[in-house]
Amino acid sequence: MLSYRHAFHAGNHADILKHFVLAQVLSYLNQKDKPYWYIDTHAGAGMYALDAGYALQNAEFETGIARLIDAPQLPLALIEFSQLIKSINVENKLSLYPGSPAIAEQLIRADDKMRLFELHPSDNKLLLENFNAQRQGFKSKSVKIEMQDGFAGIKAILPPPTKRGVVLIDPPYEEKQDYRRVVTCIKESLQRFATGTYLVWYPLLQRDEPLEMVNKLQNLDCANWLNVTLSVQTPSADGFGMFGSGLFIFNPPYTLPKILDDNLPTLVDLLGQDDGASYQLTSKIS
Repeated sequence: MLSYRHAFHAGNHADILKHFVLAQVLSYLNQKDKPYWYIDTHAGAGMYALDAGYALQNAEFETGIARLIDAPQLPLALIEFSQLIKSINVENKLSLYPGSPAIAEQLIRADDKMRLFELHPSDNKLLLENFNAQRQGFKSKSVKIEMQDGFAGIKAILPPPTKRGVVLIDPPYEEKQDYRRVVTCIKESLQRFATGTYLVWYPLLQRDEPLEMVNKLQNLDCANWLNVTLSVQTPSADGFGMFGSGLFIFNPPYTLPKILDDNLPTLVDLLGQDDGASYQLTSKIS
């Protein structure tokens, strides 16, 4: 299925959790001079307009990034993340929200590489336009974009030549098989590139599939992992709808648990929509 368009949800609470954590992971890798690869299996369009088009239909950014941008007295890591978002906007007007490729574009260095997969033809076209070398400068020369299923495409590029890398796996989960495909993808990827850092985003739903997937990921052969969830509301009485999201991370930076414990209470306060807002963090990092 190719009906999912992330533009409807750009800048919402799930994006904030996903992109804040991604920024912390990439910043940690930047502490060493050795280059790395950033790989995105479901890259989307790369950049999203918040003042026109799909994003205005549900305006999910109003209870997401808009609250963070306007918040006073943030912890340092959230200040830096907020400034990253502001840097792509002009005149203090929140009109654009960067997808994960654009977040990574802001943080990678000249010697790092990006490999982006996007199967949806419209979003792939937009992604190519957003990473036009003449617009984006020297870093875009290190970007390769393929209109391909990322679950399949990743097999040919692991391990990266640098032996350092971050992989974001963020499928739409429109089909139940996506949950199984994530587990298979991670299992096979760890066999090819055991030391890579893998971030798996997933929705919090009143269904069995997300929890079953997380349990299977936890049981894979990886000594170091972290699982974080951010709930923004009480699950609905009718059992429908996403009430939060999570990230399961393989080989996370050892500094990440403290960063999340220091910053997630603020995100709960800012993004919470009722008394059911909360976060949970579990990890096994040796």
